[in-house]
Amino acid sequence: MLSAIADVFRAIGGAVATVVTLPFRLVARLFGGASDSAHGHH
Repeated sequence: MLSAIADVFRAIGGAVATVVTLPFRLVARLFGGASDSAHGHH
């Protein structure tokens, strides 16, 4: 019983973490690409 509840919370936590980190990952990739193209002339 308790383990089933823990599994549910773990699944919800994983989904929430994915949704929360996805925009940050996209922004980081965007800024990373911008900084790479800006500082790529060494």
